[in-house]
Amino acid sequence: MQYIDVVFSCIFGAVLYSVIHIPRWLWIWILVIAIIKIINVISGFICKRRLMVEHTIMNKVTGFMLFILPLTFVFIELKYSAVVVCTIATFAAIQEGHLIRTGREIV
Repeated sequence: MQYIDVVFSCIFGAVLYSVIHIPRWLWIWILVIAIIKIINVISGFICKRRLMVEHTIMNKVTGFMLFILPLTFVFIELKYSAVVVCTIATFAAIQEGHLIRTGREIV
């Protein structure tokens, strides 16, 4: 179930790419978030000897924001709404990495 988020994000990105123009700076930001998430998985494997993806509240908020993002296109320009979503996603990824590396697990 943990990898469904990755599949959803890839499909979401492919659909968005075909429908709207996504600025280069936003692609770079998304790539940085993905790299942080990959580092988290690798460090979780190194520390715990298992693949770890923490389902924190912020990760759930990020998923919800990604879900409603297309609904905002009519009212808010992508460059503004994407900043909010990417900021939350960046914080969630950093928090997840911190929890994995400090040994704290979400119950």
